[in-house]
Amino acid sequence: MAIKVTMPRLSDTMTEGTVATWLKKVGDKISEGDILAEIETDKATMEFESFNEGTLLHIGIQAGETAPVDSLLAIIGNEGEDISALLAGGDTPAASSEASEPKADAPAAEAKTETAAPAKAATELPKGVIVVTMPRLSDTMTEGTVATWLKKVGDTVAEGDILAEIETDKATMEFESFNAGTLLYIGIQEGNTAPVDSLLAIIGPAGTDISGIAENYTAGGAAPASAPAAEETKAAPAAEKAPEAVNNTSDGRILASPLAKKIASDKGISLNQVKGSGENGRIVKSDIENFTPSAQAQPAAAAPAAKQEGSAPAAPKVFVPAGEVYTEEIKNSQMRKIIAKRLSESLFTAPHYNLVIEVSMDEAMQARAAINSVPDTKVSFNDMVIKACALALKKHPKINSTWKEDAIIINHHVNIGVAVAVEDGLVVPVLKFTDAMSLSQIGGSVRDLAGRAKNKKLGPQEMEGSTFTVSNLGMFGITEFNSIINQPNSAILSVGAIVEKPVVKNGQIVVGNTMMLSLACDHRTIDGATGAQFLQTLKQYIESPVTMLA
Repeated sequence: MAIKVTMPRLSDTMTEGTVATWLKKVGDKISEGDILAEIETDKATMEFESFNEGTLLHIGIQAGETAPVDSLLAIIGNEGEDISALLAGGDTPAASSEASEPKADAPAAEAKTETAAPAKAATELPKGVIVVTMPRLSDTMTEGTVATWLKKVGDTVAEGDILAEIETDKATMEFESFNAGTLLYIGIQEGNTAPVDSLLAIIGPAGTDISGIAENYTAGGAAPASAPAAEETKAAPAAEKAPEAVNNTSDGRILASPLAKKIASDKGISLNQVKGSGENGRIVKSDIENFTPSAQAQPAAAAPAAKQEGSAPAAPKVFVPAGEVYTEEIKNSQMRKIIAKRLSESLFTAPHYNLVIEVSMDEAMQARAAINSVPDTKVSFNDMVIKACALALKKHPKINSTWKEDAIIINHHVNIGVAVAVEDGLVVPVLKFTDAMSLSQIGGSVRDLAGRAKNKKLGPQEMEGSTFTVSNLGMFGITEFNSIINQPNSAILSVGAIVEKPVVKNGQIVVGNTMMLSLACDHRTIDGATGAQFLQTLKQYIESPVTMLA
């Protein structure tokens, strides 16, 4: 069955995109994950990959043309499949004029109407009503999780207001409104995950009747919207005991704001015991702050009864430790899911091998001390390793490569990704054109990117385009480790801690400082000798830092 591919929203502020280059042409076979085109957004030119398999049957936006988000970009289906219905009733207003003259004896027209259900729903919306869908905030994002709603139903929304924080596969990003009006409906509740283009919210004039709109979008193929519960609360019997657990949804889930969850966790309060005062029984900050634990019933007969005269002595009780089987289930974040998927793909598709080399750090330590003695200058050993990698990659471009089924791409530009540990996993911000940067520029850029990565403030374009990756666990005392290649890179360097130990110099045993470097290579692109030569060059730069300034 043919599938329409629309212009994606590749950044949070993108409203239209320009097709810079088509990498596939009509008639080509498409596999899931193939790069269809390079699309120029308001921030960067990004690769757009296919999420479907089949044959490219139609290109709707030619190279060099610009079109709004959600415009018809391409159609993928079975070879020779008839796509006239999709083309005639796709994303153009013409579909509505044709629908105004129904033909009772035309099955093809019925099929066309079903295929274009979302477009039809959009043309029949009440005046001023806008449907907001789950945006694609990164080039690899297929679904998103609503972390926090910053507006609630009934609130006035201005253009540019932040509607919600959405967790993607790479970061949690603010999603701003491109429209003004009143928030009439929320389709995806906090903590829920839905595919890109699912119904996220409806905005329009206050008091507008929007009944049926959410159902139309569900019928049109989008993910079912989770409408607010409308069940009446039954009055509890007056003689009922104080509740031991409070569930505020019919399926047992507990609705609570992220801040309320954090405060409850800090105070050791179980959300099961808290009654929410927010919309649909949602637990908010004030509910946690005002919560008073109810007195728990003490076990009956806790105190021994007074012994009666002549009664036999009680048999001694055997002591049994009172333990508790305790487990905790943590829902996988979008970032954790994508890390699992990407690294599994890398490990199981790329034949990894590792090369290890030990480098002397004595001169590097002296050089760093001298550099950092300059006012307002701060350079780390990691910055020196990154600079050395950039220069070594220029001498060994095969390390700076990408594997394709029909060719090996040699990247003559050097963009080094720096692995940064964050709360939910790992992100890899990228230093563009690293070989042209000075040590102090590398140091400043790494600190800035790492700081914003930990605060989830990195944009998708800052984590794309790497040609080589550096991962450093030396600050944690790890002396040696092997990393999984960050595809589409062909190699990743693992950097260990600097260790003071006995070494042999000029035939004498002296105290020296050494560091282990491990290079993981993709054997499809890098042979062992090539990787070894790269490590030798890298070793020379690190052991003699003055050569990096030449």
